[in-house]
Amino acid sequence: MHIAVNGSLCSGQGRCYMIAPELLECDDEGFVSIRGTSIEVPAGMERAAQSAANACPEDAISIED
Repeated sequence: MHIAVNGSLCSGQGRCYMIAPELLECDDEGFVSIRGTSIEVPAGMERAAQSAANACPEDAISIED
């Protein structure tokens, strides 16, 4: 499973990394650090990834199997 953040949709509200700090973090500008890329979700963190995606008001986060 991968979590991806569409950089053109992300507005830096920070809900994703507040909900899943064990998976996501912010950069120096307040945006999620993986903006514009994707990462593999470690085993056992699938629920955190889905919660982060669900929290994004811009729907900038997608989960890929």
